[in-house]
Amino acid sequence: MSDETPKRALDADGAASARHAKKSRTQDPTENPSDPTSSTNGKSGKRKLARNAGRRRGTRADDLPPQDGEDGEKKQRLPKRACALLIGFSGTGYFGMQSQRNAGLKTIEGTLFDALVRAGAVSEDNADDPVKVNLQRAARTDAGVHAAGNVVSIRMITAVPEVPDLVARINEELPPEIRLWGFVRTQNPFNARVSCDSRKYTYFFPSYLFIPPKPDSGFARALQETNVKLRAGAETSGVDGAADDVHPFWKDSSLDSSPEEDLARKRTWRCSSQDVERFRTAVNKYLGSHNFHNFTVGREYKDPSNRRVMKAIEVSDPVVYGNTEWISVMLHGQSFMLHQRKMVCVAVMMCRTSTPPSLIPELYGQRKVTVPKAPALGLLLEYPVFENYNRKVEDLNGKIPKDANPEQLDAIRPIIDFEQFRPQIDAFKQHYIYDNMRTHEDREGVFDGWIRSIDAYAGPDLQYFNHKGAVLPTCVIIKGEIRHSSFKEKKKFNSTTFPVASALDDEAEAGVINDDGEPDNEDEETEIDKKLLVDMEG
Repeated sequence: MSDETPKRALDADGAASARHAKKSRTQDPTENPSDPTSSTNGKSGKRKLARNAGRRRGTRADDLPPQDGEDGEKKQRLPKRACALLIGFSGTGYFGMQSQRNAGLKTIEGTLFDALVRAGAVSEDNADDPVKVNLQRAARTDAGVHAAGNVVSIRMITAVPEVPDLVARINEELPPEIRLWGFVRTQNPFNARVSCDSRKYTYFFPSYLFIPPKPDSGFARALQETNVKLRAGAETSGVDGAADDVHPFWKDSSLDSSPEEDLARKRTWRCSSQDVERFRTAVNKYLGSHNFHNFTVGREYKDPSNRRVMKAIEVSDPVVYGNTEWISVMLHGQSFMLHQRKMVCVAVMMCRTSTPPSLIPELYGQRKVTVPKAPALGLLLEYPVFENYNRKVEDLNGKIPKDANPEQLDAIRPIIDFEQFRPQIDAFKQHYIYDNMRTHEDREGVFDGWIRSIDAYAGPDLQYFNHKGAVLPTCVIIKGEIRHSSFKEKKKFNSTTFPVASALDDEAEAGVINDDGEPDNEDEETEIDKKLLVDMEG
């Protein structure tokens, strides 16, 4: 190798240094070289540049010594630790779990974060943005949906001066409908959403939803006509056929009875064991891995994210509270798509229309149909599951020797387990969730208002509910094709907070106006940004 190459490199470095020096002298016309606070002036500037290396503007490293504030006082900087917060909440009056600070909406996450700041678990430097402390939730819940358990991952201050019980201190800052059950230290990479293996939801509803539609309703007439066509093997109207049997509940009632009178009788009605078994058979068709594109919004059939796994489903026996009989179904899934309350709606509608279980596999197919959502009032997130993470930390904990030193002991990480808080959780569920749910139903007749809104519809969109479970061409949605007489849901049933006016009011009719003076119909055709849609699922 000749000595010419190093010389060229040296010359190039020298030229570059000269250019850099010249650029530095002319870089900022407002910069005063004699100003001792200038970032490019002397030793203090170099120290500041070195201190800020590798960091974003507006952030501060945790290991820096306290700096003088504007008031001349030094603020103590406390270390942050990766933690998992185990929380529960009643979603009534909140716009869902996820923080929406820019929109100024009241959310569970926003309320929790503000409480953490006031309790000292989040420093003032990080109080303006939850992103600064890596806040993430295991499961996102829609507006009004409750959770007996959810997990939030965060980097927070765990040793707050003069706060001997941080959990109690945070709960003091939280409203009673949001509770922090406890928190555990986690491994640094822990992310509540990514580390979550599966989630358990329970849906509660009055058993009177199994009662078939009132014989003179639009849906009952459309169902009767569809079944007649299918029995005759024809798709033209006017074909004679045997009429569907009238359900015993409606045989003892006048067609002129009011909604209030009907609901009073519905609440005293009790379902049979056959009704419950029919429902169990229907929901068990969701078990396993399937394409749930018809049970969400904003996703095409070929989207791979439509494939979800249902691990277990349990249907409880009916239980009477007050005058009303209730049923619950627990759905344990790997993950849930937005609006998967549609799953409950389909199973309920199949029972009240005598539609066979073969319909559900049909809905996994390519044809797109309209599927209503069951009311949000009945939905409860039980808790997220962290099997893999817990197994990992247990294995690591087992490798720590019995005579471990303090540094080794500090590496122990507890598993994420809600069962240790079971008594508190059950008491909270009874008072803030179950009682609240039943009170709303007793006062407003929410579930009856919802089912009547479906029974008022006489169009083709729901014709796949029939005695053969056949998805007819008339109810298939073709992209870009304008559909007349399409089914429109009522926005109010997405909420768990209702106005003083009863759901028994004439809100089952088309063109309903809500409290804001806007149509109460919901349009599912609205495009949803894919990235936003992913963040809305849990």
